[in-house]
Amino acid sequence: MNKFKFAVVASAVFLCATIPAKAEDLVFTLKNATNSVLTHFYSSPVGVQEWEDDVFGQDVLNPGESIEITIADGRAVCTYDMKFEFEEGSDLDTTTDTENLCEMGSYTIHE
Repeated sequence: MNKFKFAVVASAVFLCATIPAKAEDLVFTLKNATNSVLTHFYSSPVGVQEWEDDVFGQDVLNPGESIEITIADGRAVCTYDMKFEFEEGSDLDTTTDTENLCEMGSYTIHE
């Protein structure tokens, strides 16, 4: 009987190890609490040396607006570097930050 239990446990462990873990999408609300139009938002997992594509594409985030952001990059990481760029002529410089996006429901960019 003990050999049977061992075989069942060993099979379960093997099965769990061979099934790839599905990464969950990171979803949060981005709020623009500045007086400037946010024109570009980039995010990349910490340790990635280059910024990935602009999340906004052709869209912008006006002052006082918010948008739901979904990062569905298939990675099983939580900590991301973020870069925010504002409209030309704005008094605001490009801003960067690093956050654990798995723990956030929202992120507000301030002046």
